[in-house]
Amino acid sequence: MKQTLEVDEKIFQEAVRFYGNIFNLPPLASKIYSYLIFDFNKVGITFDEFVEVFSASKSSVSTSICLLLNIQLIVDLNKIDQRKRYFFANDDYKKIRFEKIVQKMKDELKLMDELKKFRKIDHNEVDEKNEAYQELLNKSIINIQESLNKL
Repeated sequence: MKQTLEVDEKIFQEAVRFYGNIFNLPPLASKIYSYLIFDFNKVGITFDEFVEVFSASKSSVSTSICLLLNIQLIVDLNKIDQRKRYFFANDDYKKIRFEKIVQKMKDELKLMDELKKFRKIDHNEVDEKNEAYQELLNKSIINIQESLNKL
């Protein structure tokens, strides 16, 4: 079996590096995800193709696929007329990624409020900086949520 996707090697290597860093992926998982983003026609890639294209063991490919499925970077499906599973880059990953970022910002705001309530002494200078930071977080949350509604 040969590679079914046309891949630009330079862009592929940049994608492997970028997605490996941004999602903290092991090398093979980053390669699998990067390979899938070249599936512009959404034909899907099989497990066996990953094994062959990357000359990797079945267990390594399986581990990487499980990781990518668990963090929702990829999705899978079985075509009606075939037993094989086909894997695709998750089109909703951008939305999922930013929803997680928004949740982290909300969690930080809550923690900052709890710390301020707990603190017994006033620190005007610290409070001013914290308020500016909280305002930045709140504005960022609103901007991201407005953009997410368009996705």
